[in-house]
Amino acid sequence: MAAPKPLSGFPELLPAQRAVEQLAIDTLRATFELHGFGGIETRAVEPIDQLLRKGDTSKEVYLLRRLHEESESGHAGIGLHFDLTVPFARYVLENAGKLDFPFRRFQIQKVWRGERPQEGRYREFTQADIDIVGRDVLPFHHDVEVARVMVDALTRLADPTSIGLPGFRLQVNNRKLIQGFYAGLGIDAAGIDEVMRLVDKLDKLEPSRVRELLVTDAAVDEEVADRVLALATIRAEDDSFVDAVRALGVSDPLLDEGLAELAQLVTACADLVSERVQVVADLSIARGLDYYTGTVFETRLHGYESLGSICSGGRYDALASDGRTTYPGVGISLGLSRVILPLLARTGLTADRSVPSAVLVAVSEESDRAASDAVASALRTRGIPCEVAPTAAKFGKQIRHADRRGIPFVWFPADAGTGHQVKDIRSGEQIEADPHTWDPPSADLRPRVVSAAP
Repeated sequence: MAAPKPLSGFPELLPAQRAVEQLAIDTLRATFELHGFGGIETRAVEPIDQLLRKGDTSKEVYLLRRLHEESESGHAGIGLHFDLTVPFARYVLENAGKLDFPFRRFQIQKVWRGERPQEGRYREFTQADIDIVGRDVLPFHHDVEVARVMVDALTRLADPTSIGLPGFRLQVNNRKLIQGFYAGLGIDAAGIDEVMRLVDKLDKLEPSRVRELLVTDAAVDEEVADRVLALATIRAEDDSFVDAVRALGVSDPLLDEGLAELAQLVTACADLVSERVQVVADLSIARGLDYYTGTVFETRLHGYESLGSICSGGRYDALASDGRTTYPGVGISLGLSRVILPLLARTGLTADRSVPSAVLVAVSEESDRAASDAVASALRTRGIPCEVAPTAAKFGKQIRHADRRGIPFVWFPADAGTGHQVKDIRSGEQIEADPHTWDPPSADLRPRVVSAAP
């Protein structure tokens, strides 16, 4: 049988790399729980009509079929979810009678998209989402809250005790603001959607090209196109953007509402700003999915701008509705694989050992393996990860086995002549120890993240 080849867009990690990803997941889960979010997991598949009912996503969905599928459509009518927001909306509708509102959830789970693989973009990847959903109404302060929670989570990921994430910039806008501005320019409802779609391309196309598309595809005149682009160039790290928008001479009630909400959000996040953290009102941000109705978020890593937005989301007021009750929500999603995998590739980010074990318990003779197992049990009872040597080789060979795996300590069980001893194989220090009381240094208890970058 020929050696298997990797599937493009379906990344798999080695154990030391997976330890980095797991540390990030643990950091996120702990942060979300600190803010009162409960964890859920939804099924991997959804009916096609659910997946396609909001937004232009038909080219991204992987359809499922049985090997001998005989339906006219050639598939089973279900597909793998491409994000966690659409499944979450369905989950809320199905379980509304069992949930307390506002319902706060986090979800860290795999998603699948049929797009061209490249750095930061994969066909199978992990997302980490938080959302708050209300019944009929959801006060705006929850928009502020999800922004603050995700900034807190990213800040904790940037800590050296976690994965050392680079600094980042949270870019925020409000669809009410841009829709109201476009309406004030005289653009009709259908045209507003097209203009937003084109403005959202500014991170990929030159402004001159977007201006050309506004005139040809959105059918606005050149003066309107210029004013649309003038709005999109406004950026501010405080509420000064309000005066900049007013100076463009456009008025509309929806514009006023969007300006007020965005100013409130930026002001409420000001205390989170630091040398590594920026919160910026960026009026070019629109987001591509059409279920967003108010606040929208995008996030970029300092030094990794080529990845695009690694964390995005916004307010959706009508995504979940059963015809009688509407469940408005606001959420933000971190593309965890989008962050972790480029960091692994560019910086050599890895764990300092490929196994969780802090201790290898040596085996003197195979007939003494039960004694080594007893030591390992005593250590594990106290939360110390360990493993027993696979063979009763010479102690030098067992030490080399531990060294290859990055295990810092080797334990030598008591025999007729000596008591228990533990050896730090990095320093060579060896001391007597009791498996019921000895603890490794806290820094050695779990694998630590290190970088191989020069």
